[in-house]
Amino acid sequence: MIHSILSDKATRLFLILGGFFVANALLAEMIGVKLFQLESLFGAAKADFTLLGQEGMSFVLSVGVLPWPIVFIMTDVVNDYYGVRGVRFLTLLTAALIAFGFIVMWLAIGMPPADFWVGMNADQGVPDMQAAFSGIFGQGMNIILGSLAAFVAGQLVDAFTFRRIKRITGDRRIWLRATGSTLISQLIDSVVVTYVAFWVMRDDFSFARCTAMVLTAYSYKFLVALLSTPVVYLAHAGVERYLGAERAAAMRAAALRAREDQ
Repeated sequence: MIHSILSDKATRLFLILGGFFVANALLAEMIGVKLFQLESLFGAAKADFTLLGQEGMSFVLSVGVLPWPIVFIMTDVVNDYYGVRGVRFLTLLTAALIAFGFIVMWLAIGMPPADFWVGMNADQGVPDMQAAFSGIFGQGMNIILGSLAAFVAGQLVDAFTFRRIKRITGDRRIWLRATGSTLISQLIDSVVVTYVAFWVMRDDFSFARCTAMVLTAYSYKFLVALLSTPVVYLAHAGVERYLGAERAAAMRAAALRAREDQ
């Protein structure tokens, strides 16, 4: 039975796409605690501007943004060939796995460390491995809830928008439905994670400060979404070659006809 299931190309493709989807979403959550200066990445001086009355703004981003383009490309490909139901399944599965991952990390932090392990990397500038481990993996509840809420909201909005655009354009204009849905969903993602994590669950960030943070983060995501458009076409070309033109066309048509609530 299992051999016949795995021999089906469409099933194998869904497992491959789903694997990349889940892995990159989990990676983004795990590494997201680190912040980086976007200007420094390009060797430019740190920006220092005022936005919405908030001084000292610059492009400080979480490194979790690095694998997110892959997640949204996988979302668009899954939506195109497996429909909204496929995206919703992967989104809820991934959200559950992310929550499970945070629980495991919380338990790992609480385990009593071995005495020799705590100071074993002192010569490398890490005098307390337990404190370093807790600092990296012990993300605050505001970040956890904000990122989870943003992930689910962004993905479901992406799937809904993608489907609506495709109903209008049909199989034409892949760039419009892929890039358009990503631009909208990334705005939702930026708004939800920032306001939930730093305004709703904390009292030291003003609404104006959070809004300025949303705008700076989204400007980066907007640019990356546009630059990722050629990759969407490459991904579709790979799927077409793997499935065959006839099978791929049939799957796209079936995905578009399928009801969202099934």
